[in-house]
Amino acid sequence: MLTPEREKKIDELLTRYPSSRSALLPALWVAQEQYGWISLELQKYLAIRLGITPEQVREVVTFYSMYNERPVGKYHLQVCCTTPCMLMGSDDVIGYLEKKLDIRRGQTTADGLFTVSQVECLGSCGTAPMLQVNREKYDENLTYEKVDALVDRLRAQAEGGNG
Repeated sequence: MLTPEREKKIDELLTRYPSSRSALLPALWVAQEQYGWISLELQKYLAIRLGITPEQVREVVTFYSMYNERPVGKYHLQVCCTTPCMLMGSDDVIGYLEKKLDIRRGQTTADGLFTVSQVECLGSCGTAPMLQVNREKYDENLTYEKVDALVDRLRAQAEGGNG
């Protein structure tokens, strides 16, 4: 189910924690790095691998927005909707993205490029509203113009441009 390298990472994780359940969050990251999401089958596998119940794994996957329960696009646009971002217009940003990309939150565009998700605090309250692209890039103080530029840049990147 996991590559030998990822299995080795999980073995190493298990040596660092007092109980195998404590290794669940990082083990989920290891699995998600391989597949991009955590399927029910993968949740069951990790439960067996860690010696815990599938329900315990499911509780964690469904609680944290950082774990994807379904495949996501090449660019996962995660819009923070905690109170500061919401007060500064994150709902408007999500609505704008839904119209621009012709999808609803949680969906992926037909070309597989974009998924829009609503997530909890990303820790950038002073620059709200904001979103995170995949796991590595923040875009802050969002306006419709900034959203347009971001989507255009990501499309150009996907097409092999300099974006």
